[in-house]
Amino acid sequence: MPVYALDSYYLALTLLVTTGYQLLGFAIAWTLQFDKITDLTGGSNFFILALLTLLAGGTFHTRNVVTSVLVMIWAVRIAGFLFFRVLMTGHDGRFDEIRKHFFKFLAFWIAQILWVWIVSLPVVILNSPAISDVAHGGSNPSFGTSRDIAGIVLWALGFFVEATADVQKYLYKSSKTTPKDKPITVGLWAYSRHPPYFGEMMCWWGIWILCLSPTTNGSLSSSAKSAQYAAIFSPIFTVIVLMFGSGVPTSAKPQAKRFYLKSYGPTAHEEDSVIWQRYKMYLERTSILVPVPPALYKPLPSILKKTLFLDFPMYQFNEAKEGPSAIEEARKTVV
Repeated sequence: MPVYALDSYYLALTLLVTTGYQLLGFAIAWTLQFDKITDLTGGSNFFILALLTLLAGGTFHTRNVVTSVLVMIWAVRIAGFLFFRVLMTGHDGRFDEIRKHFFKFLAFWIAQILWVWIVSLPVVILNSPAISDVAHGGSNPSFGTSRDIAGIVLWALGFFVEATADVQKYLYKSSKTTPKDKPITVGLWAYSRHPPYFGEMMCWWGIWILCLSPTTNGSLSSSAKSAQYAAIFSPIFTVIVLMFGSGVPTSAKPQAKRFYLKSYGPTAHEEDSVIWQRYKMYLERTSILVPVPPALYKPLPSILKKTLFLDFPMYQFNEAKEGPSAIEEARKTVV
């Protein structure tokens, strides 16, 4: 029997639960001044919302169960991996500058509230009474529509790419024989500079598509259909965050800067100049996001790489304009 809590789409309920859970995490992290639970709290929140709305909705249709389970599998994998990684490394460098500043640290947790709640919208809305309670206007078309299949396949491919790339990078960086003057090019990393981000985007596009059949193949009210279509904000938000927020921008240019300084920084030697030249060759042959064989990607025109393949100028380290200031900054840290 569905539970009608606050609204028939479970938007208010899940927002309240997410806010309470994340603020509790913030209180613990701020009080103890550590960040080992930050990613664990974020990932596990997805699990909580999927399970909560499935149980509260009380309509255990195959589509609802499959979608909820896929979200929970994704949540367990990412939360578990990130928690294990931070335990092994001892800390999360992302928070070194903000951990001791109350409002800056709080701002991160507020952003995490928005991330979890918005990205969870497809499964939350699917499990809600307005969509799945057949006795009160919901709809449950037979499982196995083309959208169901497409969504599951897309999610499975994305999950494989994301999980495999994370493990490959962890093993690569953990190895004592890993060269420090070369970027990772093992496995999926030979085809993309950010394969986990690509995999995560695929996962959430897959979840949204999987949730759509009550609208496209069923009989819902216009408002319920609008709610399901509006849940596209989930995969769109995922793309925006990873391409323009805490994903590629925090990795691409900073990594290029590190390799540039390995060649021309204050502690570099004359023979180290090959490091930067080798890194530029790596950029030319390796797609920034979508996995593409290097032999196919390298000869592509620069305009295609910067548009169709999303290698925007904002990700590129300009050695002529930014190099001198980077060297000066590094020199100050050495002194």
